[in-house]
Amino acid sequence: MSLFARMYRGETNFDFVGARRLWLSISLTLVGVSVLAMAIFGFNLSLDFKGGVAAEGENLAGADVATIRDALVPLGLEDAKIQELAGGSSMRVQVGALSPDESQRFQETVASVLGVSVNDLSVDEVGPTFGAEITRRAIVALVVFLGAVVLFISWRLEWKMALAGITALFHDLLITFGVYAITRLEVTPATVIAVLTILGYSLYDTVVVFDKVKENVEELHTERMTFTELVNRSMNQVLMRSINTSLTSLLPVGSLLFVGSYLLGAHTLRDFALALFVGIAAGTYSSIAVASPLLASWKEHEDEWARVRRRRERGRTDATASQPAASPKPTSAASPKPKPKARPSGAAPRPPKKRRRR
Repeated sequence: MSLFARMYRGETNFDFVGARRLWLSISLTLVGVSVLAMAIFGFNLSLDFKGGVAAEGENLAGADVATIRDALVPLGLEDAKIQELAGGSSMRVQVGALSPDESQRFQETVASVLGVSVNDLSVDEVGPTFGAEITRRAIVALVVFLGAVVLFISWRLEWKMALAGITALFHDLLITFGVYAITRLEVTPATVIAVLTILGYSLYDTVVVFDKVKENVEELHTERMTFTELVNRSMNQVLMRSINTSLTSLLPVGSLLFVGSYLLGAHTLRDFALALFVGIAAGTYSSIAVASPLLASWKEHEDEWARVRRRRERGRTDATASQPAASPKPTSAASPKPKPKARPSGAAPRPPKKRRRR
C-alpha cells in the first residue's frame, strides 16, 4: 500500500513527538528571526494607526519619487512616504499629522507635481487620536479572543491543552508579524482582521488533534499506552485531514496574494492575503510540531502517565532478559558418521540361527 493511501486511512506511524528537538530548533529559529526583525525594522503602520495625511492621484506629469520628494522639501516634509502604484501611473504620498493650512499646502504641492488639480486627488486624513483608538481596539479584540479560546478549550478538553494551543497561537503570531517587519508591507485594519482569521484556522487544526487525543485516551488507556504513543497515534489518524484543510484554504488565499495583488495589481488585497497565507501555513505547522509535542512533554510528567511509562519500560527490559540464549551455529562441515566396528581378522563368521518349528 502506498504512503498516501496509508495517510488517508490514518495507518501511518510517524514519530512526531520523537522529533520534538528538530521541531523546537526550527520554531526557535523562525521566532528568533521574527523578533529580531520586529526589534530592528519595526512595523510599517498605515495611516489608520498612526494618523496623518495621504494624497493619491494619477501621475499625468510622469513625476518620479525623487521629483516629488524635492518638491516637498520646502514644506519640511522630506521624510514623506512615497509609493508608485500601477507601475508609476499613479502616486501615493503619505505624511504625518498636519494642521489644516499645512494639509492644504501639501495637497496643492502634490497636485502640481503630478499635473492634476487638487480636486482630482484622493485624500485620506486621520488624526492621531483616531489612530490610537484603532490600535487600542485591535489589542482589546486580540486579548478577548485569546481569553475566550483559553476558557473554551479548558472547559471542553483540559487546561494543559489550552496552554499548549495558546503557545502555538503566539508562535504563529510572531512569525506572521516577523514577515510583515521583514517585507515592510503596511499593517492596516485589514491585517488585523486577517490575523484574527488565521488564529481561527490555527486553533481549528490544534483542537482537532487534541480532541482525537482525548478520544484515544478514553478508548486505549486500558492498553497501557504511554501518552506520547497516544499523541503520535492521534496525529497520524488526523494528519491527512489537517493537510487537506490547509491546502483547500491556502489555494484560494495564494490566488489572492500572487495573482490578485502581484499579477493584477490589486494592492489592497496584499495586506489581507499575506497575513492569511503566512498564518495558515504557520498554523498547520504549529498544530503538528508545536502544540502536540508540547502537550505530550507536559503530560508525561504527570504521576499517572509517568507510572505507565515506567511500567512499559520495565516490561521491555523483562522481555529482553527472558529471551533464551542463541544456540551455537553448526559448523559448515558435516560431522562424520561413526564407522561400524571391524571384526578381528581370522575370526569365523557366526552361523545363522535356526528357527524353531511350532
